[in-house]
Amino acid sequence: MYRVAFNAIRRLRLARPVMTAAAALTLAFSPFVYIEKAEANSKYAAYVIDVKSGKVLFSQNANAPRFPASLTKMMTLYMVFERLESGELTLDTPLKVSQYASGRPPSKLGLRPGSTISVRNAIYALVTKSANDVASVVAENIGGSESNFAKMMTSTARSIGMKGSTFRNASGLPNKSQKTTAADMALLGRALQDRFPGYYKYFSTRSFTYGKRRYGNHNRLLGNVKGVDGIKTGYTRASGFNLVTNVKSRDRHIVAVVMGGKTGSSRDAHMRSLISKYLPKAKTGARRTALIASPKRSYIELASTMRLPKPKLEPADIPMVTAYQAPVDLQSISPAPINLVASLPQTPPEESGAQFTTASLAVPPLPRPANDPVGDLSTHQPPTPMAAPDRGTPPGWQIQLGATRSLDLANELLSKARSSNKRLLVARVNHTETVQKGDLTLYRARFAGFESKTAARNTCAILKKQKFACLALNP
Repeated sequence: MYRVAFNAIRRLRLARPVMTAAAALTLAFSPFVYIEKAEANSKYAAYVIDVKSGKVLFSQNANAPRFPASLTKMMTLYMVFERLESGELTLDTPLKVSQYASGRPPSKLGLRPGSTISVRNAIYALVTKSANDVASVVAENIGGSESNFAKMMTSTARSIGMKGSTFRNASGLPNKSQKTTAADMALLGRALQDRFPGYYKYFSTRSFTYGKRRYGNHNRLLGNVKGVDGIKTGYTRASGFNLVTNVKSRDRHIVAVVMGGKTGSSRDAHMRSLISKYLPKAKTGARRTALIASPKRSYIELASTMRLPKPKLEPADIPMVTAYQAPVDLQSISPAPINLVASLPQTPPEESGAQFTTASLAVPPLPRPANDPVGDLSTHQPPTPMAAPDRGTPPGWQIQLGATRSLDLANELLSKARSSNKRLLVARVNHTETVQKGDLTLYRARFAGFESKTAARNTCAILKKQKFACLALNP
């Protein structure tokens, strides 16, 4: 028996004398060999999708619930990019560090309570170091608390189609209720690129210096596998070793996910094998799939020339600028304007105190008179038909600065724009409108009364330079 085996091996060596160590490694870590080993691994899942055609090239347990670990920070960064895009945050906005955030377990930067970190450095810290204390800082400054921020993350995830994901924190630290799927993580990887083509470039950061320390990116495929430009690694005992990878090479584009690896090296080897096998099968030429989430037109123009700013460390005593919830770009959610004329009130009368009648539903929400101080711009209580002819929305073009999750935030956005542009907006009427997206009520912040498309667009051009998100509309 041993002689037969020896002769078989000898014949194989004579027939293929040049098998290299690299070839042997490729064979050892082929997807199918790895899957055989993964059968006993309940944490394992993998998924590869061709971005241009939308075809799923490989799928194993792709819709089974898994713990995301630090892949969670992809969604945390999505929330940050939304607010940078809307103008609510800038890269220099200082984020205050709480006692709670400072006490998050590693991996962390070691931020001191009462200090601040800029949005710019927070992004770098999340991408490279995967710092848990920074994730909590971001969550508290945007959502007020990490638990509330997690609810916002889950709502945003649902809005882009991540049906299998629920978030309980911003970092990915262990929580039995925080779940996702490999398919959802691939979707998020695509959405980050589609919605934020400029800010996505942060994921290609190889290292980051903060204070006197330099932090390397945990993604070892970055810079070592051709075409890989991000995205994120993750690990907890419950999740195993996770990785989402974006690859663009030879006019092909795939996003691949591996979850539940036994070790970081075996996970990376499996990802290399998936890339090697399935990238050549991806489509070339023009993309045929729709964007997961469309960026604003002005942002597309910016993305082609945007370069990442250098990390910058600010002194700890910079006064904090409190961030608030993001306006949501409704134009990226719905291709056509939503008709609110016959919309039912979004808040039950017994909760809002408003008196609604059937006849009032045919009248759009009231604008405020031009130059009226911004306070309670609209109670969203439709006027009676008798009042409508005198106080209806002015005809012509409008501009929209965003859609927020509360009336107060819409008012604040309008107030900020008017106070900075008193002469520019002197003859314009500020008003708000509601729209329902699933379980979420959004409040559109608008200025009306523009006589032409050119006037509306020229105003938007000025406001965009001031970091306002602005869109010209002709209702």
